Amino acid sequence: MENSRLLIVDDEVVIRDGLKRILEGESFEVETCSSGFYAIEIMQQREFDLIITDLKMPGMSGIEVLKSVRTLQPDIPVILITGYASVDTAVEAMKNGAADYITKPFAPDLLLEKVRNALSQRLITPDEICFKEEITLHHGFHQFIGESKEMQKVYHRIIHVAATNSTVLITGESGTGKELAAQAIHENSPRKEKPFVAVDCSSLAETLLESELFGHVKGSFTGAVQAKTGLFMVADGGTLFLDEVSNISLSTQAKLLRALQERKITPIGGTQLLSIDIHLVAATNKDLKTMVHEGTFREDLYFRLNIIPIELPPLRDRKQDILLLIRHFLKKYTIEIGKEIRGVAPDVMTFLESYAYPGNVRELENMIERAVVLAEGDIIRNEDLELWDSTDDSSVRLIEHIPLNAEELKEMKRNIRDHAMESLESVFVQNALERNNWNVTRAAEETGILRPNFQSMMKKLGISARGEH
Repeated sequence: MENSRLLIVDDEVVIRDGLKRILEGESFEVETCSSGFYAIEIMQQREFDLIITDLKMPGMSGIEVLKSVRTLQPDIPVILITGYASVDTAVEAMKNGAADYITKPFAPDLLLEKVRNALSQRLITPDEICFKEEITLHHGFHQFIGESKEMQKVYHRIIHVAATNSTVLITGESGTGKELAAQAIHENSPRKEKPFVAVDCSSLAETLLESELFGHVKGSFTGAVQAKTGLFMVADGGTLFLDEVSNISLSTQAKLLRALQERKITPIGGTQLLSIDIHLVAATNKDLKTMVHEGTFREDLYFRLNIIPIELPPLRDRKQDILLLIRHFLKKYTIEIGKEIRGVAPDVMTFLESYAYPGNVRELENMIERAVVLAEGDIIRNEDLELWDSTDDSSVRLIEHIPLNAEELKEMKRNIRDHAMESLESVFVQNALERNNWNVTRAAEETGILRPNFQSMMKKLGISARGEH
C-alpha cells in the first residue's frame, strides 16, 4: 500500500505541497496538479491508485473530476477536500461514488487514515468488475463491427461515458466511425428517447454555423426574415454531436465555451438567456493539442471538450476485424442490391487482408459495395474491386491471377504488401504536408523525420511541394 501512486488536485499550492509532504513521508508516490483539466489529461497518460481533489476549483470542480474518474478508471477511489460550508455537497458526492471526504484544516493522522481506508477498499483489478456490456460485446457493438482488443476498449469507454453527462471528444482518422461512436453513446444513455442532433462544423460558414447552433431572432442580420431555433435547443434533453469541431472559428469557439460553462445560450440578435440541457459529444480528425500550440484552437475549450477522450483506431491497427467487416458488408449489400454472392475469391481475400486502408472502414465498405454491384458471378473476383484506373494505360492490376503454387503466393503477397505500404506512406506524407500548408520543413519537423529523408519519401512517391503527383 505504501508504494501506491496518488494524484493530488488542488488550485492552492500550499494545500498541494502540504498533502504531498505528508503522504510522501509515508512512502506513497505522489504527483500533483493545479486543475481538474490537467488531472484528466495526466490520468489519460498514467495510472493512479487514488485521487485526492479539492471540491471547489475554478474551471472544473471536484465533482466534475469525480465524474470523469468514474468514467475513465472506475475502480480508482476519490477523496474530496472541502471546507465546512460544503460538507453537504461532499456527502452527496459520496452517494455518487466518492470514497470519502476530508474537511480543511485537517490533521495528518486523519488524512492518512482516510487514504489507507480508501486504498484498502479499492477493487483488485478492472477485470473483476461485472460490466453489463460483457454479455453483449462479442463480434460488435451497435453498428460497430469488430472483436479486436482495440475495439473492445472503445466499447467499454462508450458504455462508461454514456451513463454520464461528461463532455466527450472522439478522435480518429477519417472513415473510422466517429459519428457511429457518438450515436452509440446516445443510444446507451438515459437520453436515448430524446433527439440526437449532428452538426458538420466544416460544411458551414462562420455566421451560418453560429445561427445553426445558437439560433437567431427575426431581423438580427440580412436574410433573417424569421426567427430560427438553434440546434442547442433542438437537441434539448438529448445529445448534440459536433463533427469536425476543429473547423470552428475562434470567435465561435468562445461562444461555445461560454455555453458549455454556463449551460445557457443567447440567440444571435437576442437578449434572453435560454437554459440548455444537452450531452455534448465532439469529434475531429485533427490534433487539437497542436492547434492549441499554434493558436488556432482555444486551450480552455480543448480542456472542456476533452473531459472523456475516445480514440478510434485505424483499420490497419485492427486487422483481425477485417474478415468480420467483409462478411458484414457482403451480407448488407447482397440484401440491399438483391444479388446472390457466395463469397470472395482467395486472391481477393489475400489482398483485402493485406491492404492498408487509408480510408479505413468507410473505404472497405465502399470497396465491397462496388464489388457486389459489379460482380457478374456469385464470387467476388479481383476485376470486381476495380482497384486500378482503367483509363491509365500504365496501370497494373494488383491481382492478375490466382497463384498456382507456394512461390507464386509468396510473390503475390509481397507485391500486395509493398503496394499497401506505398499507399500508407503516400497518405502519411500528403496529410503531413496539408496540415502544414505544404511547407516541407514544417511537415518534416512535425512528423519527426529528417528533412532529407522526408524529401526522399516525397520523391519516391511522386509528391511535389505543391501537392502535385
